[in-house]
Amino acid sequence: MYKQIFLKRGKEESLERFHPWIFSGAIHHMDEGIEEGDFVRVISSAGKFIAVGHFQIGSIAVRVLSFRDIVIDGEFWKERLKSALEMRISIGIADNPQNNTYRLVHGEGDNLPGLVIDCYGETAVMQAHSVGMHVCREQICNALVDVMGNRIKNVYYKSETTLPYKAELNQENGFIYGSTDNNVAVEHGLKFHVDWLKGQKTGFFVDQRENRQLLERYAKGKSVLNMFCYTGGFSVYAMRGEAKLVHSVDSSAKAIELTNDNIELNFPGDKRHEAFCEDAFKYLDANDNKYDLIVLDPPAFAKHRSALRNALKGYTRLNYKGFQRIRQGGILFTFSCSQAVNKEQFRAAVFTAAAQAKRKVRILHQLHQPADHPINIYHPEGEYLKGLVLYVE
Repeated sequence: MYKQIFLKRGKEESLERFHPWIFSGAIHHMDEGIEEGDFVRVISSAGKFIAVGHFQIGSIAVRVLSFRDIVIDGEFWKERLKSALEMRISIGIADNPQNNTYRLVHGEGDNLPGLVIDCYGETAVMQAHSVGMHVCREQICNALVDVMGNRIKNVYYKSETTLPYKAELNQENGFIYGSTDNNVAVEHGLKFHVDWLKGQKTGFFVDQRENRQLLERYAKGKSVLNMFCYTGGFSVYAMRGEAKLVHSVDSSAKAIELTNDNIELNFPGDKRHEAFCEDAFKYLDANDNKYDLIVLDPPAFAKHRSALRNALKGYTRLNYKGFQRIRQGGILFTFSCSQAVNKEQFRAAVFTAAAQAKRKVRILHQLHQPADHPINIYHPEGEYLKGLVLYVE
């Protein structure tokens, strides 16, 4: 049986409400010889079993896998992955011929904290955010192949940048099952090159799928600016939505190359699109009253709470530029993917920017992550993507 961790008095309350994290400050003592990534049993101060999970060095000391006293084995992984797949099938995201791009496992949202799995056609990209999930990668891969059947033929493991650097695991990305050079996936009938080798996250921002589709509805006849374009997802949807012109901007030359490739994949030779490798703020300063639809989807400004104050200033400054430059009667899509920034804080930053720019602004939509990025009802911290669609007079 697993070694044990014992909690301080009263520290089991959040676990009795099924919160999946145990912080290091809640621990009274633990058995000797527990290594990072080990399975542990968690015991209350009264000697009562509470949970089984992965131990990790850091502020989050245990990520809970089960509130039942069980052994975590191959059948456990199969059961959890099967549950995740069944949910995606029931909501029409998996097994959809027009869409083979979706998130199969979303960490705590699928009761598998520390694990992310995205599906791109016949390739699943698996990412560990904890040492425990890294240690279990082969067992998880075997369960994944079993549960997915003929849906996938390859599993790419991409955890080089997501594992705690202090663990010194020297992890390298690579295929752990199968292999392929075909990196084209389909999202709502559009094709995208997915850079799981060197791209951000698992190679594509799956979480903006429904928001890209919403933008398509507003794009007809408009001049569209897609800031921080990365793979050009919003740009491709704007093109299909019959935008008059689409400009994509990113400070990364690699992102611009990927955007141009994705435009060419769907709209070969179409002259409505142009991409620019430039700093976002400089580009906005140089292009006033040119666009009637602007997308502001920056990378996370705050990855930790310590950066929150500067992040909110950054969101205010960026949105102020957007409000300044957009045409009268324009539509602004603005987002934050910073988990440390909540909905109210992000909205306050955007409202401050609107007031500073002296523009009349109305909210058309309040956006969030899609259904294949579910939020565990006992873990509200899982709600990380915030967005607003605004009409600017």
